[in-house]
Amino acid sequence: MEKALRPMHRLLVTGGCGFIGTNFIRYLLQDADFDGQIVNVDKLTYAGNPENLTDVAAQYPQRYVFEQADICDSEALKRIFDRYSIDSICHFAAESHVDRSIVAPDAFIQTNIVGTFNLLELARAYRTRLVLFHHVSTDEVFGSLGDHGAFSEDTAYRPNSPYSASKAASDHLVRAYHKTYGLPVTLSNCSNNYGPYQFPEKLIPLMVLNALADQPLPVYGDGQNVRDWLYVRDHCTAVWRIMQRGRAGQTYNVGGGSEMRNITVVEMVCDILDELVPPQNGRSRRELITFVTDRPGHDRRYAIDFTRIREKLNWQPEESFASGLRKTITWYLDQRWWVERVKSGQYREWIKQQYH
Repeated sequence: MEKALRPMHRLLVTGGCGFIGTNFIRYLLQDADFDGQIVNVDKLTYAGNPENLTDVAAQYPQRYVFEQADICDSEALKRIFDRYSIDSICHFAAESHVDRSIVAPDAFIQTNIVGTFNLLELARAYRTRLVLFHHVSTDEVFGSLGDHGAFSEDTAYRPNSPYSASKAASDHLVRAYHKTYGLPVTLSNCSNNYGPYQFPEKLIPLMVLNALADQPLPVYGDGQNVRDWLYVRDHCTAVWRIMQRGRAGQTYNVGGGSEMRNITVVEMVCDILDELVPPQNGRSRRELITFVTDRPGHDRRYAIDFTRIREKLNWQPEESFASGLRKTITWYLDQRWWVERVKSGQYREWIKQQYH
């Protein structure tokens, strides 16, 4: 195992009001061996919800700070770097929904490429105190797999959507800043995340909420597309392990070891909901499944080989897909207030009152 622990005390987390960023901040403050300060920078786009962390802000007033800012605004970022003497960065902020990137790719180019460039330039300017720049990316940069094999850290990049192409570009920038300027960086490419606080446009929460509302469950194509599913808490523990112990300049693939066909995922959601919240009409929610036209450039299969992080950093996922999915569905059932506010857009009004 690579054993050196990095002394990170003032950590900038970008996109901390999003799905994975929210879970990462919660993990660091509540469960991890981190005793420093977190500065959460988020633009608060449609998927950024600071209500995700209101209890954290109240519980850790000296250790958690929120700053609304766009990572494409280099002057705003510089003020934050100066104000809080930032010494490390965990970069989650990204436009991440493939369907949106097909319709409106410009936002993906700006946030995912230009925003990452701005952060790298600031990190370079503050190089004397920078401990680490960790960049969080996706397995989609590798393109699509056939029926066999898995993506390793040495797999060639073959992005097939504007989203994955923009993330591939940001990966290359981060790696180049390490090679060219000696910036201390680590990178991670993860498989499909799921879990609490995920915005309802994504597959699992969309299926959960539609099924509860007795609405159609849209499945692309024939439903045979395969994804490797990673419970978000497992992803958070992996990112922190990499940040603490990963070798500078190294990329680590993070997978859940849970390959599933999309149709199987949807059927499992239906079956768990039928058990936990029996439908009033007595019919299986599987009857709501509706196949819709496949999206352009839809990658057929992703799978992650996470041998490197398992062998070098002694990390592996704790949740199986079955256990993680049940925890996720239970969370959505228990947090109806969050679901209703997100679906109704009420949290947007709260954001306007708090931050505008």
